[in-house]
Amino acid sequence: MMAPPSGSGQPNAWLQLVPLVFFFVVIYFLLIRPARNRQKQVAKMLEALKPGDRVVTSGGIIGTIAAVDRDIVQLRIADKLRVDITRSSVVGLHDQPSSPGTET
Repeated sequence: MMAPPSGSGQPNAWLQLVPLVFFFVVIYFLLIRPARNRQKQVAKMLEALKPGDRVVTSGGIIGTIAAVDRDIVQLRIADKLRVDITRSSVVGLHDQPSSPGTET
């Protein structure tokens, strides 16, 4: 009997890496890339904060920005009530809903 040619019974090492590489590519496009894009959008929004913007904080407080100083944002949450918060605790801009009775 003849012996089989050497290496014919073992799959190529590169072929074993293809599923692993495919897995990392899928993870990158489904998880890592969208998270980076969201992070960049949030950073851009935080840099663009200005007095008069209505925002939502990480604690769920909705208020209007009265002043911005580096990393501190002064938030007006009621008449004559202002609180200082860190800029990073702002999670988004709040869309002002229309008041009842003003619908067209």
